[in-house]
Amino acid sequence: MESLALSAASIMSALAAEIGHVFSPTWWQQHAVALFNILMIDLTLAGDNAIVVGMAASRVRADMRAKVIFWGIAGAVVLRILFSGIAQQMLQVIGLTLAGGLLLLFVSWKMYRQIVDGDNHSFDSVEANLASDETPAVDTGFWGALWTIILADLSMSLDNVLAVAGAAGESTLVLVIGLAVAIVLMAVASTYIARLLARYPWIAWLGLLIILYVALDMIYRDSHHIACAAWGVGCSETIFDGIMHRLGLGPGAG
Repeated sequence: MESLALSAASIMSALAAEIGHVFSPTWWQQHAVALFNILMIDLTLAGDNAIVVGMAASRVRADMRAKVIFWGIAGAVVLRILFSGIAQQMLQVIGLTLAGGLLLLFVSWKMYRQIVDGDNHSFDSVEANLASDETPAVDTGFWGALWTIILADLSMSLDNVLAVAGAAGESTLVLVIGLAVAIVLMAVASTYIARLLARYPWIAWLGLLIILYVALDMIYRDSHHIACAAWGVGCSETIFDGIMHRLGLGPGAG
């Protein structure tokens, strides 16, 4: 708990130093790509969260579903806040960004299989089950459904925060904006987003490509940090900078 409090305090301190940038058009221009990437990541993962919560809630009695959905979403919000309190700090440690990138690669693979195989369940069927007043064949009970959601939220919250922190880079303000957007989308519009993703699959594909890019960038960037620490080469180069440099289009090229 003490480490979480210290992480939260350091984030608030860094955020206070950056908060004035909200009113700077230049800052928004400089971080436009990161903010767009985070929006697409949040959209994609909010839809997955809605499906998981909806499936779990559909397995309890009709009079308990609203309570399960409320506490399931509340748990996801709390977990995202807790994870974000330590994620950016941890990603400053050489080697942990590489590990986070590898984890996001696995997340990308899972998302790819869901999209290709259609294994993410039809949201129409989930909505139909939620709207039904019939008692489900297997009634898991309130705590059983909530435990299912919490276990899924642990994984999804970590995936979401890692992807957002990786896309945000070193900007605490971008991280906080990404977290705030994720919470709002999940709490207010996750059902609509899940329906949107089902209707327009290209949004899920775009979100997958962005998460894949963030994963590869984290792996590439931390590999360069490790090489920098060990041999003094390749310091602080992102995958985009590396590509531009090798094409002769980066700063100092020519």
